[in-house]
Amino acid sequence: QVQLVESGGGLVQAEGSLRLSCAASGNIFGINDMGWYRQAPGKGRELVARVSSGGTTNYADSVKGRFTISRDNAKNTVYLQMDSLKPEDTAVYYCNADVRLTPSRYSELEVWGQGTLVTVSS
Repeated sequence: QVQLVESGGGLVQAEGSLRLSCAASGNIFGINDMGWYRQAPGKGRELVARVSSGGTTNYADSVKGRFTISRDNAKNTVYLQMDSLKPEDTAVYYCNADVRLTPSRYSELEVWGQGTLVTVSS
């Protein structure tokens, strides 16, 4: 069984910063893409940023230049550094990972974390 455990959410004032962490644990052979998604009240879940195992990143337009995604493959951990936060960044942030359980590519499993709340006050 594989688990993703997020940490680092909380309350911050506008223009402040927060750093989210997400650690994967369990029966893991390897991890392909890792990413962060968010869901604001009354809205659907949306991509924030993703990073490949090789370090290629992509971001939602709304966070480009303010958020930075990174990962530590040795620790099976992905980070999201959030700077210049805005009230519209308020949401539950979810970690996501494409985990391979064995050397076979057919063993890949998409796993989600439980979510961590980020609240940005104006």
